[in-house]
Amino acid sequence: MRRNPKLTCLGPPAELLPPSSRSLGHCLLTAATRVRIPLGVRIAGILPAIRAIMTNPDHEHWMRQALQLAHEAAAQDEIPVGAIIVHHPENAQPRIIGQGFNRREAHHDPSAHAEIVAMRQAGQALNHWRLLDCTLYVTLEPCPMCAGALVQSRLPRLVYACRDPKAGAVDSLFQLCTDPRLNHRLEILSGILAEESATLLREFFAARRSKPPTP
Repeated sequence: MRRNPKLTCLGPPAELLPPSSRSLGHCLLTAATRVRIPLGVRIAGILPAIRAIMTNPDHEHWMRQALQLAHEAAAQDEIPVGAIIVHHPENAQPRIIGQGFNRREAHHDPSAHAEIVAMRQAGQALNHWRLLDCTLYVTLEPCPMCAGALVQSRLPRLVYACRDPKAGAVDSLFQLCTDPRLNHRLEILSGILAEESATLLREFFAARRSKPPTP
């Protein structure tokens, strides 16, 4: 008999964390893959939507493209994080309207994170600062700056690959994107291509540490 993962309320916000030994719908999930939803939302009422989000095969397709951008960043000696924004209005084909990777070194800009670069492109594409009907895919959990910008953009959904225990502001250190005190909250899905993204980051920093110091 197929059993769905138990939904539990862990305080603000509610969280869905399916164990690796269970399945949701037809798609086997890993323990790292989860959805966060804002406090106060009736979980039973949105369970079909959660199933649709978590079993959507397109998530890996889009994250794969963000990961390619992260590899491009590494090739340019930038921290390997890539991001894309997919616009998916009702009754229309989804398309990428923003993409980017870390450009802090090249642009001498502390705000040039992958998410910010992608959001700026998306705003120009939509001719509006509100990024409605969009999903941002990024290979690393956003930092406080980027998480705050996501809230300000009114973007409805964030999908990220691996956690950032030192600077993550979505799940790890803060929960800015689902904080009930703010005037906008996002749907969060994490764990898509997490191991590949984390491996790329580990290898990048290991290679950087092995380089002789610049005289």
